[in-house]
Amino acid sequence: MGSNPTPSAKMQVKKLHPAFDRLQKRFGGSSLKPVYGAGCVKNPKAMLVFMNPTGKNVSAHAGWDGLRAPWLGTKSIWPMFHELGYISEKSFGKTQTLKYNEWSAAFAKEIYKELQRSGIYVTNLAKCTQADARHLKDSTFKNYVDLLFREISLICPQKVIAFGNQVSSIILNKPVSVNRYKGIQKEVLKIRNKSFNVYPVYYPVGQGRRNMPLAMRRVRKVVK
Repeated sequence: MGSNPTPSAKMQVKKLHPAFDRLQKRFGGSSLKPVYGAGCVKNPKAMLVFMNPTGKNVSAHAGWDGLRAPWLGTKSIWPMFHELGYISEKSFGKTQTLKYNEWSAAFAKEIYKELQRSGIYVTNLAKCTQADARHLKDSTFKNYVDLLFREISLICPQKVIAFGNQVSSIILNKPVSVNRYKGIQKEVLKIRNKSFNVYPVYYPVGQGRRNMPLAMRRVRKVVK
């Protein structure tokens, strides 16, 4: 894993959570909880922005008493995080062998500590958890844009990696095709008096899983 300053106990921006809780009631599954961003919250090397959580995330369910963060209880994204050096071989192995109901709050915290130590913050544009992987409309995602901008401003990532055409287009407020961005090509996002470098990248999971090698190649170039 990459080196970074010793992590603090803080791995989430909790002041934003009440707003995400309210939006869950409007846009999420009635029996599910919102899933917040987590990882390195102080000037990380990169903020990785995905789409939205689903009920496959074990932390979105009642009874979970640990960290609520992206991709917990799933298998698909961890191969990429492992190949990029963000998590250990041991933790990666667990993500692939543990059954959904075998994920523990302790393991969830430990794997996000590894992401934190690697200088990585992981979040979704929309935090509303859906029961399934239904496609969200742009109008739903746009309800989260201002909150994402607050999240970016508070965390101050060195780079923002936006996964997929839809996420990239909504963040940048213009049509984006990720296949047009090569190497370290970027866009600049201005939030009040600050500027942040945004890198549109192929979506690496679900229907975009075939593009994971392309996504990893670009992320590796961008985040050194």
